[in-house]
Amino acid sequence: MRTCIGIWLLVTTPSLATAAQAPQASTPWPTATPASQGVNGAVLDSIDSEIKAGRYGNVDRLLVIRRGKAVFNRSYAHDYDKINGDSSRLPAALNARDKTGPFNYYNPWWHPTYQRRTLHTLQSVTKTVTSVIFGVAITRGDLKSIDVPVLSFFDTTKVANIDDRKRRMTVRHLLTMTGGIDWNGSLPNGDPNNTEVGLERSADWIAYTINRPMMRDPGTKFNDSSGEAALLAHVFREATGTDLEEYAAKYLFAPLGIAHWFWKRSSSGSLDTEGGLYLEASDLARIWQLALSRGTWNGTQVVSRAWMDMSVTPAIATNAQPNSTMYGLYWWLYRDPVDPTKFVWGGSGFGGQHPLAFPRLDIIAVVNSWNIGGGPGVPVRALIERLSKAARE
Repeated sequence: MRTCIGIWLLVTTPSLATAAQAPQASTPWPTATPASQGVNGAVLDSIDSEIKAGRYGNVDRLLVIRRGKAVFNRSYAHDYDKINGDSSRLPAALNARDKTGPFNYYNPWWHPTYQRRTLHTLQSVTKTVTSVIFGVAITRGDLKSIDVPVLSFFDTTKVANIDDRKRRMTVRHLLTMTGGIDWNGSLPNGDPNNTEVGLERSADWIAYTINRPMMRDPGTKFNDSSGEAALLAHVFREATGTDLEEYAAKYLFAPLGIAHWFWKRSSSGSLDTEGGLYLEASDLARIWQLALSRGTWNGTQVVSRAWMDMSVTPAIATNAQPNSTMYGLYWWLYRDPVDPTKFVWGGSGFGGQHPLAFPRLDIIAVVNSWNIGGGPGVPVRALIERLSKAARE
């Protein structure tokens, strides 16, 4: 569906986070000059100049962290009331049901920031965060396995189009975008056959998705399906007895010191696990930092190393091209330009949300943008290459 971004780093070991840990106000990342952290500042300055010149459309934030220190942190102001004009009030492809609601992508009260403040929409980067939350639940023993049939969380007497393929679809398949449900979000947003748009216009996202027919065997091909991601809110609640946002607040956000967020819900009340989360860029970076540190935060094992390693291990190719981008458990895995056998770990969200973690270089970059009208956007692979060449190992 729509798209997003974020990134960060840290280290090792023991005790599980507990619900008793209240979120602390987010402490700022320490700052340092690029040169002091082995980064060529001229490269960052050139990217900054290109953003200011409008080369990449509406970029809202660029944050770069090396070795745990922010070496570049810029916000870029845009008048979205003027940019979007009458689009928020007139019928259009991206204001599906309610002109004043949270799924009107032209409304500056909701997008790209929540209530015109600093929490930025993550769009499909929400999927990556949802994967981490599933990993926390696995680590804590509140979720037993992801290799269980999705239909085991439904009353199958009320599910349409059940066949052997749908019976074989597991939670792991949802997490790797290989569920096999008939889904096409690549059509223009105004096309009534676009299932992404159909999802948001439906009264019940879970029923809309689970009732669709299958188009292929699960596990055989990557297909970017926000509907399959939306099912995870239902699966999590049925499996753990807890709402996924409430669980995240206790066991992921609190240990990381993330005190402020907003998470959209569908009209039926289901948490929007395909694209509804808003975070401040520096807090999103904490989650990427958690990944780089293999699941630990200040000595606390928030999510197991095994889960994080599995999450960033290629599960499926995103296309049939040689050396294509790979996909893990809702993590985009871009080839490292210096060593193509290794990967840069990313998220990707509508409008230009791109969190990137460079494990070889101990770098995190967060890009937030709002290019929803077909603007150029920051070219992700070029950004990866430039940052890779800017840093000394």
